[in-house]
Amino acid sequence: MAPFADAPPWTSFRTIADLLVHAAEHWPRAGVRYPAADAPGESVHQSYPALLTEASRLLGGLRAAGLRPRDNVVLLLERPDDYVPAFWACVLGGFVPCPLRPQGADTARWTEQLRHVDALLEQPLWLTTKGLRDDLPQAPGVAELTVRCLEELSAATPESAYHRADRDDTALLMLTSGSTGHPKAVRLSHANLLAALPAKAERLGTTARDTPMNWISFDHISAIEMHLLPMSVGATQLQVAPEAVLGDPLRFLLLADAHRITLTFTPNFLFAQINRALDRQDDDFTLDLSALRRIISGGEATVCATVRAFLDRLAPFGLDRGVVAPGFGMTETCAGSVFSLDFPDADEGQEFASLGHAVAGLEMRVVGDDEEPLPDGAEGELHVRGPMVFGGYLNNEEATCAAFAPGGWFRTGDRGRLDDGRLTLVGRSKDSIIVNGVNYFSHDLETVLERLDGVEKSYVAAFPIRPPGSDTEQLAILFSPHGIPLRREADAAAEEGEAELYRLLVAIRSSAVMHWGFRPSLILPLPTSAIPKTSLGKIQRSQLRKRLEAGEFAEAEASVADLITRQLGGYTAPSNDAEIALAEIYAEMFDAHPAEISATASFFDLGGTSLDILRLKSHIERTFGLSDVPVVQILRAPTIRELAVRVGCTEVPEGASGAQGGNAAYDPLVPLQLSGDKTPLFCVHPGVGEVLVFVNLAKYFVNERPFYALRARGFGAGEDYFSTFDEMVECYVTAIRAEQPTGPYAIAGYSYGGIVAFEIAKALESQGERVDFVGIFNLPPHVQDRMHELDFVEGAVNLAFFLSLITKEQSLELPGLLRDGLTRRQQLEYLIDIAPPRRLAELDLDVEKFGNWVDLAQSLVRLGATYEPSGDVRSLSVFYAIPLRGTKEDWLNNQLRVWDDFAREENRYIDVPGEHYTLMGPEHVASFQAILRDELDRTLNGG
Repeated sequence: MAPFADAPPWTSFRTIADLLVHAAEHWPRAGVRYPAADAPGESVHQSYPALLTEASRLLGGLRAAGLRPRDNVVLLLERPDDYVPAFWACVLGGFVPCPLRPQGADTARWTEQLRHVDALLEQPLWLTTKGLRDDLPQAPGVAELTVRCLEELSAATPESAYHRADRDDTALLMLTSGSTGHPKAVRLSHANLLAALPAKAERLGTTARDTPMNWISFDHISAIEMHLLPMSVGATQLQVAPEAVLGDPLRFLLLADAHRITLTFTPNFLFAQINRALDRQDDDFTLDLSALRRIISGGEATVCATVRAFLDRLAPFGLDRGVVAPGFGMTETCAGSVFSLDFPDADEGQEFASLGHAVAGLEMRVVGDDEEPLPDGAEGELHVRGPMVFGGYLNNEEATCAAFAPGGWFRTGDRGRLDDGRLTLVGRSKDSIIVNGVNYFSHDLETVLERLDGVEKSYVAAFPIRPPGSDTEQLAILFSPHGIPLRREADAAAEEGEAELYRLLVAIRSSAVMHWGFRPSLILPLPTSAIPKTSLGKIQRSQLRKRLEAGEFAEAEASVADLITRQLGGYTAPSNDAEIALAEIYAEMFDAHPAEISATASFFDLGGTSLDILRLKSHIERTFGLSDVPVVQILRAPTIRELAVRVGCTEVPEGASGAQGGNAAYDPLVPLQLSGDKTPLFCVHPGVGEVLVFVNLAKYFVNERPFYALRARGFGAGEDYFSTFDEMVECYVTAIRAEQPTGPYAIAGYSYGGIVAFEIAKALESQGERVDFVGIFNLPPHVQDRMHELDFVEGAVNLAFFLSLITKEQSLELPGLLRDGLTRRQQLEYLIDIAPPRRLAELDLDVEKFGNWVDLAQSLVRLGATYEPSGDVRSLSVFYAIPLRGTKEDWLNNQLRVWDDFAREENRYIDVPGEHYTLMGPEHVASFQAILRDELDRTLNGG
């Protein structure tokens, strides 16, 4: 059956709006299915006529809101059943949709992206949902966005008059992929999209009998492709929320089985995740994948070994050996435009799959540095042109001009070769890294790393590598140390330099994880002479990568690997089943082989972050069948050997045995970093009582000074809350002196912990000890007024905001709402109901656990309500950030400087970036640690 056997000729389709209208008229039973979140086999069906009606109603609401043809609309949505009608409402009205996926983990970066997109699209309408609108950061430039919610826009009567755009009008704006940096907006015309669809349908043999599935977010061009393509041939399609597959890779297979999927798409990384997930399945795991005829593999290189393993594992379930079709496409080419239909046979013996031939209408060429075409088999930059290639970037003439060579050829930025028209890619000329299908830009991370003390400015390079057998590109960071000798001889100076170099390696790794969310595969220090630069001083990353891959730095790599092994205490093999199981968990989390994980290596030394602790907790509970492993167990027993003892117990103890001995077993001290010979730093918890906020900060003190956190009493089963402020201070002083019997001491406290740290310092001085550093992180000495404000409702809202369950705006609005006739239980349920599910999962929170945490925080509030500062210490270092209320200047001069009344010598007031609750968050911790470490060295060295 031809793709459009019963449809008008393609020339009669003027815009993509004709696709939906035609589908509703000719294939009324076909449509879009949206599967249930918790039941792969269940779904809601929306026929194409029903979709047209819903989109038409929404169109009426958008017109009533003042939109006119050619107006830009940002679709800030998450669920496919929101995206699809909103997309078509825009198309039918002649508005230009621009999909954008919400990003909430890094508030500062998300705020900057919102501002950039708003300016780039010339103040578009932002179409979202009420829940996502409430999650928008309330920052200047964001609060002023023109935002409307889907729930408020559906008209009572569907619109029937649709805008008739020209074929060359912009139909869709797609932001260039990238987790960071400022994206460009790709202008795709109706003509581009209409040219791409029949070419794909012909190459892939797509017909109305197919059932395609998409699970990619709609801010990626492949999701648009996997929606328009089935509609163009009258096929019913399955649109899946990305989280369903990303959270459980096997759901990809379960959905394919349950819905008899015939065509789908995935980047290579999912094949690898599915392979690992299949390894953990029982023998009775069953599937029927016989309906699947094409899985397009794109977005990143297809690793032959990974996909062959996938095919072999699933062959018993009816999966055809030739089902995977490696492909190539870009946002600028309307997604897939080159497909290989003879994998894996055509790539026998190759590490990466070739990509096949271009679809009808697309031309390809490979050119040299002079942009002249090269013969078959020669490697150069890939250029493409054809009717599906975009016309330029929105409001960026410079980028558009740079993107095209004479003759209308688009410079893809990829390097490859052509063999009889068959494309094979060999690398990229662009300065980006693709990890799990997402682009990350080198300069963005390099800027962050250059700020670290110990890194030579302008001598740091971040670029992609792909170690043999890797399923996705990985990050390499090569840099030159500043003031740290790269010695190999075994002398005292070399040992000191090695310890400092290891601290720097950990700092670089931690900063990369905080900034991009994943770990570098390689961090390699090199002398400046080994890092090539142009005459203008720009690092030549491509040359550096070639030298690395050629083995030129093999000796340096081996030396660093040995250094890391020594610093981790050598390798000790796991010795029992529990240790082996934990090694496998650690290996999966750190993308390593279990044989590389020493039983005596600390989870934190391996690179674990505060969120990783909660992921580890979940893994342990699932693997060992435990109901609740207290976080403090992992904090106090971070090595496999220590942790195996704990999880191997019949009953998991809290701390040493919290559930068994009331307060007797309670120990407030949590060691987060134990290496280094400088004065230890003891940090007191904020008002929420927990110490996870210090985990990422502590990493920067490796091989410098031990870092301890003080955790409130009451988290463990059987633990009572502190009854008085003095009891809490006395308990903490006793714990500190048990660990460090004599001074000089370094004490600090974050927020509420600041007044506790001050009292600890006073107590130590009264015992005749020196306290050379007292750090106050953004808290004035007088807190009674604030404590009296924090009743149960304010406390619950305050905790929810601290944990990023609600926005700053919500934290100001919710207290009044929650006090309006709701019971305590209803107040807690309300806060949990509006919290982002992903964040709740990260924190392992439900109503009961959140309520218990609120109660503990309230116990600290009651102690603080009786606190009146008195006496003094030698001096304080007060670190100030943007306050919860008012201006930074007023906060400093009228509240924080009151600390001068409680010091015998002059205090220091140190400006730090961020707000009260973010100064140690992912976006600011690298800056904060440098400021804190400098101040510690100054005060402890008598500066």
